Amino acid sequence: MNVLIVGGGGREHAIAAKCSESKKVTKLYAAPGNAGIAGLAECVDISVMDGDALVKFSKEKNIDLAIVGPDDPLVAGVADCFRNAGIKVFGPAKNAAIIEGSKAFSKELMKKYNIPSAAYEVFDNADDAVKYLETAKMPIVLKADGLALGKGVLICNSLEEAKEGVKTLMLDRQFGSAGDKIVIEEFMTGREVSVLCYCDGTHIKPMASAQDHKRAKDGDKGLNTGGMGTFSPSPFYTEDIDKFCMEHIYQPTMDAMKKEGRDFVGILFCGLMLTEEGPKVLEYNARFGDPEAQVVLPRMKNDIIDVMEACIDGRLDETDLVFEDKAAVCVVLASDGYPEHYEKGFPISGLEAFDDKEDYYVFHAGTKLDNGKTVTNGGRVLGVTAKGETLTMARENAYRATEWISFENKYMRHDIGKAIDEQ
Repeated sequence: MNVLIVGGGGREHAIAAKCSESKKVTKLYAAPGNAGIAGLAECVDISVMDGDALVKFSKEKNIDLAIVGPDDPLVAGVADCFRNAGIKVFGPAKNAAIIEGSKAFSKELMKKYNIPSAAYEVFDNADDAVKYLETAKMPIVLKADGLALGKGVLICNSLEEAKEGVKTLMLDRQFGSAGDKIVIEEFMTGREVSVLCYCDGTHIKPMASAQDHKRAKDGDKGLNTGGMGTFSPSPFYTEDIDKFCMEHIYQPTMDAMKKEGRDFVGILFCGLMLTEEGPKVLEYNARFGDPEAQVVLPRMKNDIIDVMEACIDGRLDETDLVFEDKAAVCVVLASDGYPEHYEKGFPISGLEAFDDKEDYYVFHAGTKLDNGKTVTNGGRVLGVTAKGETLTMARENAYRATEWISFENKYMRHDIGKAIDEQ
């Protein structure tokens, strides 16, 4: 079958790598793709947001399955464009992707259906938000309602910080219209865990757990980013916790969306906080996490096309997801200065070191081809992933592999998964 992957980041490279393993795939396309994906698929210069152009291309190339990777096109309804054209697509419809597109919607859904989460209030007026903060307990969490590239969450330790946060989100509009409305949420403590789930609208199957590192600098310092590295599985996500989450979070979310007339077909990302009172939902996303996909998908034994087709056809309950016992760690190589100001266009060397190496992967996020050479083209440039018999071994392998690659202004955190070594 002919498969089109919509997107051009590390997540889409990980999806492309998994699709290329499928015996069902005869031809792989990516729009727009990147320099790494170009080694697996034919890349076409079409915007992820241009549903009409993507459908036109799909008809010309007889695409049998489209996979929509990023949040923006899903929330904008690009998956609906494919469905309306009669093209099989993996990714939630616009009315279901709102679970990520609006923090206020997801919080209200959890409240209505008794899904455990933090207490919250929603504001569309900055003065009202500040008035509420003056009586609130610190620390507190401010979240832009809309999409903000994973960066629209502010943890404020004092009233002054919180007031400044309201100004940043609602008045300075640092994240544009995403901050027209904000959610103010109680601050929860505990271990964070990410669990990606396949969904067919009725049934839901969680994948292996993972944990992301959002902050730019070692020791979880610095600004929030789209993710500086991740590991899988989380040693803190036990069988008992998985059972609780299936009973109180995963399936209830599926059921809630169905009751709301928003059948969810695709990937539901559940960001969890393992609190003393039990697991609670931090956030939902409507797609594979990035960089979580870069550690979870390499561990998955199933044919990804089989699983996606089972989701689309409403028969996910017939599928058993199987993951390797090996652990995986991903370290993001970024451009120094990310997520604020950074230069790009620097040649990257050492990528060939990953050729034909089992259990080592390099996923391209911000790269492009320039006169046949791969150069940096973004803040997060590459995701270096390695497996190991244990998380500690996987971590050692991943950091060893980061040394194989060099480019000017290369930057990374040095403590991805370090907490595991200290258990």
